[in-house]
Amino acid sequence: MLTRRHMFTLAVAGLAATLAAPAFAQDWKAKYPELIFGIIPSENASGVVERYTPFVNYLAKELGTKVTLRIANDYAAVIEGQRAGNIHIGMYGPAAFARALMTGAKIDAFAIETNLDGTKGYYSVFYVKKDSPYQKVEDLKGKNLGLVDPNSTSGNNVPRFALDGMKIEPETFFGKVVYTGSHENAVIALQQGTVDIAANWWNDEQESNLLRMARKNMVKAEDFRIIYKSEQIVNSPMAYLTELPTELKAKIRDAVLNLATKDKAAFDKIYEGKQGPLVAVDNKAYDPIIELNKFVDALRKKKSS
Repeated sequence: MLTRRHMFTLAVAGLAATLAAPAFAQDWKAKYPELIFGIIPSENASGVVERYTPFVNYLAKELGTKVTLRIANDYAAVIEGQRAGNIHIGMYGPAAFARALMTGAKIDAFAIETNLDGTKGYYSVFYVKKDSPYQKVEDLKGKNLGLVDPNSTSGNNVPRFALDGMKIEPETFFGKVVYTGSHENAVIALQQGTVDIAANWWNDEQESNLLRMARKNMVKAEDFRIIYKSEQIVNSPMAYLTELPTELKAKIRDAVLNLATKDKAAFDKIYEGKQGPLVAVDNKAYDPIIELNKFVDALRKKKSS
């Protein structure tokens, strides 16, 4: 039987727990008055701002704290930003995320992009101009190759893996290997004749970087054709710092995974109705990409030795 003293003790404990709950919520807001959302530069900066500003505003509203969009100069900048703890949430390509893990970043993938059919993969392709004579990669000996970024999956690592399978060493087979910095720039370099073949990402017949550019009237998609398509690659992840408070991570995760239904306009601004909702994922999904990175690293060492 509870005595009056026991009942008083329980009541005080209950009150303390009630008061502690909102105080705990305020603790992380005091420590993180601003969250930085960093993204790799897959397109020009103005395009990223337009595409992601509604999402950042949605995230700020859901979390009840300021969220700032940071567009990195290159893929490595997102990796370094998360390693240093300066970027709290990062939107990656698969190889860049794997590289971040390989270089000691304490981060956790929590959301992955999906396709309209529910699959979670995309492809690396090589484009040439439609009216060029080239039918296969081997036809381009002595010509210029356009890659995207050393940490790009579809724009560097998978192309190098594929070329190795063709017994092609890019730096000796091609006249020049050019890193363009973004997928859009790779297509523009091909369009302008700076390169004769360019690597890029391609989801399916409904969506690719080329089709996005065509919708923005930057190029005509029919001016290019694919001469090589890779095996499917696991889709891009979003990752947050492992050290973030558990409650904050749960709020970020819930907001992102519910974006397609809670703020369809913001979701559609990013994906233009061409992709499915973001779904849960973890770091293990990117183990094959870590192995791919290691393979490309070994190729690089072999070339320089």
